[in-house]
Amino acid sequence: MSNHLLVLQSDFGLVDGAVAAMIGVALQEDPTLVVHNLTHDITPYHIFEASYRLFQTVEYWPEGTTFVSVVDPGVGSKRKSVVALTEKNQYIVTPDNGTLSYLKKFVGIKAVREISEVENRRKNTEDSYTFHGRDVYAYTGAKLASGHIRFEDVGPELSVEHIVEIPTVETVVTDHSVKGAIDILDVRFGSLWTSISRSEFYHLNPEFGDRFEVTIYNNDMLVYQNQVIYGKSFADVRIGQPIIYINSVYCVGVAINQGSFAKAYNVSVGANWQIEFKKI
Repeated sequence: MSNHLLVLQSDFGLVDGAVAAMIGVALQEDPTLVVHNLTHDITPYHIFEASYRLFQTVEYWPEGTTFVSVVDPGVGSKRKSVVALTEKNQYIVTPDNGTLSYLKKFVGIKAVREISEVENRRKNTEDSYTFHGRDVYAYTGAKLASGHIRFEDVGPELSVEHIVEIPTVETVVTDHSVKGAIDILDVRFGSLWTSISRSEFYHLNPEFGDRFEVTIYNNDMLVYQNQVIYGKSFADVRIGQPIIYINSVYCVGVAINQGSFAKAYNVSVGANWQIEFKKI
């Protein structure tokens, strides 16, 4: 089922040789592999972000694609190394540390296996405990992507039910408001991507051009409160004006046309950043 496509994600950045080493290991396994980068700019140690970027990306890749995601603050500890098989028949090679959360919730995972480090680890690396990205994940991912091993050869099957999951914020919907969290930023442009889905927001029966009161709290501290227009695209408001829109993963976003909302109001992400949209 593998298709010779290998997609890499990490928090390593490109300022040193770490990513190149992973690519090299993959091509040593099979020089005909086609290796792509999802991103290597995940915020260091930010497992939630790694989970979200996979969710944002995997559905646009063909069946049989192998993804390797290494955001691994617990490297060398007791956390398991796994390969998950999604409902769309793609492989995700990663630490079982929460990285699989969003895929389990929104894509579906039908099986997961623990990587047997006896079989599926580069030879003569047993004494290196801090670069599993190269020695275990890229290596195993390349073996899967090339068809040199099958999913069944990865190692013992684990329970999908017991995958480590990051707690997510449930949306609260009333007749006049929806409330959720700011999950992540559209990094380069500073737009806020919320946990509130399009269908949850549509309980308020919004029409393009409607105004909503947007309130943002960091824990209990009020950070932002203003009336904001709901639009189809950024150009529906003047440059420098805020807008509510539906983003590319069909969740509610808040942006400033040609500006950074996150920078303008010092807004960050996570369960403690609550956002509410109230019908006016």
